[in-house]
Amino acid sequence: MGHWFYRNIVEPGKLPLLLALASFVLTFLITRTITRMIRAGKGPFRNVSSGGLHIHHVVPGVVLTVVGGFGAVATSQHSGIGASVCAVIFGIGAGLLLDEFALILHLDDVYWSEAGRKSVEVVVLTVALLLLMLGGYAPLGVNDLTADEREDRRIFLLTLGLNFCFVLIALFKGKLRMAIFGTLVPMVALFAAIRLARPGSPWSRRFYRRRPKARARSRLRSYRHDRRWDRPRRKLQDLIGGRPDRRSAPRP
Repeated sequence: MGHWFYRNIVEPGKLPLLLALASFVLTFLITRTITRMIRAGKGPFRNVSSGGLHIHHVVPGVVLTVVGGFGAVATSQHSGIGASVCAVIFGIGAGLLLDEFALILHLDDVYWSEAGRKSVEVVVLTVALLLLMLGGYAPLGVNDLTADEREDRRIFLLTLGLNFCFVLIALFKGKLRMAIFGTLVPMVALFAAIRLARPGSPWSRRFYRRRPKARARSRLRSYRHDRRWDRPRRKLQDLIGGRPDRRSAPRP
């Protein structure tokens, strides 16, 4: 186990990334636990306020992310103790920051609302991408090339350009998650690129405008997909981040 850890993590210089990921996940889980306790009125924790102003934890998150990021850039050794310390600081700051991603997106306190699910979704997506990077995946399929192919500039640029086109097509087809994963796993982007676009996407508005059958198939496939996966996804989000508040229906 120790030999594998050294060969796959320490020797390639992935230890700072591992430390950043571990501190990121741990910070997010601790923060969500504390906020859920505050919400339930349990424990000694309370909201932080100064002069009547509620200070969200995204504020120290921004500060720590900036300090850790600039510290990692400024350090001369990207695999020494300094890089590891900066990685931990950056991971803690990113955990606090992305836990309130929905607040930044909506510029409103939507932490416990339905819109607040975006924070949990972004955190899970970030963890998945970091795990892929730890596993050795490089952006746009560069890891699939041999040493000789990397030396051939034409093959290298052709691979990058082709995979980047797949990512763009997936993005224009309204498949954001698959486009993001496709930057590391090109087959995901290729699969999304050849499938039907989601309704309302730029691709659908441009190319399905005079194709009613394609529009109908796209809507039906999207409906079936959302009906199948929406409930499990919501249950997972509630398990990780807590169930959002249910707003009462407006009175007539």
